[in-house]
Amino acid sequence: METGTKQKVVIVGGGIAGLTAGIYAQLAGFEAHIYEKNALPGGECMSWNRKGYQIDNCIHWLTGTKKDTALYNVWKNVGAIDDDTEYADTQRFYASRYNGHELSLWKDLERTRKELTEFSPEDEEEIKRFIQYVRYARGCVVPSKKPLDMMGIKDYIELGKEMGDMSKVMKDFGKVDCKTFAQRFKDPAIRKLMTDYLPPEYTVYSFMVSYASISCGNGNIPLGGSLGMSLRIAKRFKDLGGEFHGNSAVSKIMIEGKRCTGIELEDGTVVKADHVISAVDMSFLFGKLIDGRYMPKDYRTAYENSKAYPITSGFQVAYAVDDTFDVEDTVFFDCEDIKIGEKSIGRMSMKNYRYDKSFAPGGKAVIQVNLVQTDDDFEYWASLSDEEYKQKKAEIASEITKRLTTEFAELEGNIELLDCWTPLTYNRYCNAYHGAYMGFMTTASNKQLKMKGVVKGVDDLYIAGQWTMNPGGLPIALVSGKFAVQRILKKQKRSIDI
Repeated sequence: METGTKQKVVIVGGGIAGLTAGIYAQLAGFEAHIYEKNALPGGECMSWNRKGYQIDNCIHWLTGTKKDTALYNVWKNVGAIDDDTEYADTQRFYASRYNGHELSLWKDLERTRKELTEFSPEDEEEIKRFIQYVRYARGCVVPSKKPLDMMGIKDYIELGKEMGDMSKVMKDFGKVDCKTFAQRFKDPAIRKLMTDYLPPEYTVYSFMVSYASISCGNGNIPLGGSLGMSLRIAKRFKDLGGEFHGNSAVSKIMIEGKRCTGIELEDGTVVKADHVISAVDMSFLFGKLIDGRYMPKDYRTAYENSKAYPITSGFQVAYAVDDTFDVEDTVFFDCEDIKIGEKSIGRMSMKNYRYDKSFAPGGKAVIQVNLVQTDDDFEYWASLSDEEYKQKKAEIASEITKRLTTEFAELEGNIELLDCWTPLTYNRYCNAYHGAYMGFMTTASNKQLKMKGVVKGVDDLYIAGQWTMNPGGLPIALVSGKFAVQRILKKQKRSIDI
């Protein structure tokens, strides 16, 4: 196409989904424009600086780092990683402290099996079974070549071969949550290990898939942090000729009759488009940018029933410490209760980021603590006045500092508060529903949500983002951006191979 005849694709939201949609739109010959409310691209895949330290908000591991997989190829195509990317040199997924014992889930599955069996010989059979199913879960594949609804029989056969033994995991554990699974083990420390990383009501297969990704090299941590990766993707978009408009909040997606015609910015500017891709939080799209009546029934049910469809967020605190603090990776531990609203929290996690030297000045490192939050916690934070909010943040951060120095005595006098943030932070900066940093929890009882990425009754409006498929996260955001462009191409009866 000649430059003057290119169709214009306007993308609302400059997170991973929006950036990916922009890149694939440019590759497909469209003229792509991304409008983002914040100055920087990345959405929730973000880092920020405090006192010369980098605080990383997102990448605990990146699914899709194993070379020659379909998902890896998409990450590579958008410029997130390449064959020369350096990854953190970490040896374990996380550790769990309980009743004076520390148990780890190592990248080396055999090391994990041996350690857990030596600790609790009476659980040997269940430990072996767990390790075996984690191996099976290595076959879990995020469809990355095209959307499921565009696949033919040949595609499904190929996907089935890629998934391998994952079907065994789904058959035996598809409706089992982490709490129920943990009860299979006799030792309480192992039970705690199995319920620490994900909320107890999460499906255990989600946990197995996460650990499987770590253990097989498909879940590495790119050095440079979340913002570094987002900026690489944004550079790829701009190098292809795409235009990124920061500090450009969208107030409305315009629908005339049954067709989407463009967007309106908060300053009143109207931007016409041939196609619009919404890459924002689903709850912000339906009811804020367009009429809520367009929301699919399944999603409306989920938003109206937070007990059945909970979200995950966190109260988080970042500190500067000396890099001689040698507690590696992520560690969960019991602590004296901390009260937030009506909830008392007696267990927390601490993650040491010293594996990435770019995060801190020489001789220093960043550690972060997370207290898991959900819908009720968001409502509590939202109920506070500005002054009460600031005061409560400071109080809880102080309490967390005390718990940290109790658990890790070597931190006493060697810890500096850098920042703390709440579910409201995610809502304010990213319009995230109830401060969620993933999609709805995948529980044993709720319905798995997924959508085709179109708005029924509206032409030329497409949807990308982690909320298009449970449980959300970076891989879903990534491929949904690509899929949105493929849907435009299919409607135009063009090849979707991009």
